[in-house]
Amino acid sequence: MSLTLEKTNVEAQAMQAKKASKKLSLLTTEEKNQALNVLADTLEEKYQDILTANEKDLVRGKEKGFDEAFMDRLSLSKQRIEDFANGLREVAKLEDPTDQTVSSWTLDNGLDVAKVTVPLGVIGMIYEARPNVTVDATGLALKSGNSIILKGGSNAITTNKVIVDVIHSALEKTKIPSEAVQFINTTDRAATQQLFTMKDHVDVLIPRGGGALINAVVNNATVPVLETGVGNCHIYIDKEADTEKALNILINAKTDRPAVCNAAETVIVHKKWLNENKDAFVKALKDHSVAIHGDENIQKIISETILANEEDWANEYLSLDIAVKLVEDLDEAIDHIEKYGTKHSEAIITEDKEVAEVFMKLVDAAALYHNASTRFTDGGALGFGAEIGISTQKLHARGPMGLPALTTVKFMMIGNGQTR
Repeated sequence: MSLTLEKTNVEAQAMQAKKASKKLSLLTTEEKNQALNVLADTLEEKYQDILTANEKDLVRGKEKGFDEAFMDRLSLSKQRIEDFANGLREVAKLEDPTDQTVSSWTLDNGLDVAKVTVPLGVIGMIYEARPNVTVDATGLALKSGNSIILKGGSNAITTNKVIVDVIHSALEKTKIPSEAVQFINTTDRAATQQLFTMKDHVDVLIPRGGGALINAVVNNATVPVLETGVGNCHIYIDKEADTEKALNILINAKTDRPAVCNAAETVIVHKKWLNENKDAFVKALKDHSVAIHGDENIQKIISETILANEEDWANEYLSLDIAVKLVEDLDEAIDHIEKYGTKHSEAIITEDKEVAEVFMKLVDAAALYHNASTRFTDGGALGFGAEIGISTQKLHARGPMGLPALTTVKFMMIGNGQTR
């Protein structure tokens, strides 16, 4: 396919999505919820078609030598598909974020003013080898009255194509036009570049994946970007940390699901605490097959340490590896996070409430925890329902982005002949 034709196809899809978004904005909450439930049922009915397609992507992934974390994100099962479906049903139960009056007032001249939530319009979703995003993003977009253009990674293209085919077949039974969900079915990067610049048709881009993908979108897009971030998440174990609490939180944050963005990648340990708890600390990590990366100071204390380099402090391992940093005080811990953190999720373990308060105020991140695991930075875990990503920026949305993040506002004025 030629570059010109490719661009023409992507622009045509964007125009269809824009047109469908107008129809979406007129649907009732009940009509949108009914469509999500039909979609959930259809995904469960067609699970075998999806698994057959996914197996083809997995075979190619193994041939290319992708690591375990990557293959885990790519892999589907009947249970995971059922989880997708149940996620859609949960989204259907959530409050509709549109047509909500944020505030209203009447001017002295009698003009009524209302600030009302409305859909963004058309969302461009650019993501890597996570087929679940195809379903999650679609559900959130449709519930919030938005059309969506999906551009998944090339390594999951067979799986995503079949999932979108299932979505289209389901939407044909509902009031939502199937054109509201567009899938760019090509591995040609020119198609993605075209999506970056279609300000006339696309209202916002959301990148979800590794740092290289996110930076490519942020640096090249002329369409506004809702930036999600990689997760180099830290846990600081203070000198006043409870040993059992600290180790339980650390092991959960590192090992529960190592391949997700809210897993801990670095543990910063106060020197006094480590001197008193070295054996328990090492045993806990060793029992869970976690490899320790540290500098010379850590190597002197823990013989099993792999010597860390500069990359280790900034690394999002997404595996059973963790960087360990020894510090003398809270200030040194905060400085380390400031230098290497990605403003995603940071935690402090301490029984000293004053130290915790300083940490929570000074550390710049979307999510902060005192005596709890970073694994809670998730829309579902925090009670928002499904999420479209974790925003690490400060404008429009920050942290887990659920339905409200996919809306903007209109000022609506109702008068009776007022002029100025």
